[in-house]
Amino acid sequence: MIGVVTIRPRATLALLVAATISVAAFGWPLLVSPDAGIAHGGDAPWTFALLLPLVLAVVLAEISDRGMDAKAVAMLGVLSALGAAVRPLGAGTAGIETVFFLMVLGGRVFGPGFGFVLGNTTLFASALLTGGVGPWLPYQMLGAAWVALGAGLLPPLRGRAELLMLAAYGSVAALAYGLLLNLSFWPYTLGAGTSLSFQAGAPIADNLVRLITFSLATSLGWDIGRAVTTALLTLAAGPVLLRALRRAARRAAFTGERQPSPG
Repeated sequence: MIGVVTIRPRATLALLVAATISVAAFGWPLLVSPDAGIAHGGDAPWTFALLLPLVLAVVLAEISDRGMDAKAVAMLGVLSALGAAVRPLGAGTAGIETVFFLMVLGGRVFGPGFGFVLGNTTLFASALLTGGVGPWLPYQMLGAAWVALGAGLLPPLRGRAELLMLAAYGSVAALAYGLLLNLSFWPYTLGAGTSLSFQAGAPIADNLVRLITFSLATSLGWDIGRAVTTALLTLAAGPVLLRALRRAARRAAFTGERQPSPG
């Protein structure tokens, strides 16, 4: 796979399982039938909030055991700590998020497997630092993980084209992240009977329209702020950080074992 930290077939399988559970965790309101118990109770967010850490633990353990050595884990710790330190600078006020650009750049340089772990550990460390631990945290961690993973799958451009691509991706990913988090709690926010309420068993297109309308009415300003902040920070800090991270990757020889010199 793209990136200097590769993931093995078993880790890829673990990521596919995590992707399947992610679809269920975030997308169940669009897929559930009207006669399902989960559609009328309040247990779904808690059920998935308890399930997701188990899935994440399996994936993190598999990737760390099979594709990340001590040097990669050390780099992961540095980037996670940096992300946890810079996130409170924005704290989501008016949508200003100062951490997503770092996950995008880290995923871009070190690859999708590393990015998936980085998104999880960064949001987890930040939550511990700011006291933001709650049933929403697994959803935030998983959403950030897929944002960073996606950056590792982007086309292999370089120079200004790469920077513009990363800024554009960061903006779109930040908007998608907000929509996913809305989807995780939207069914229980408004109750029944409004034009924006979740309707169990309704066509997917109808519930999507309701979700998007709900997002436009409630969180659009924050989502746009997150997208703009991510793009601007990527453009401003990207050239320096990309060079620094790639230099660190080359010196640490993440791509493989160092060959002994002749003689």
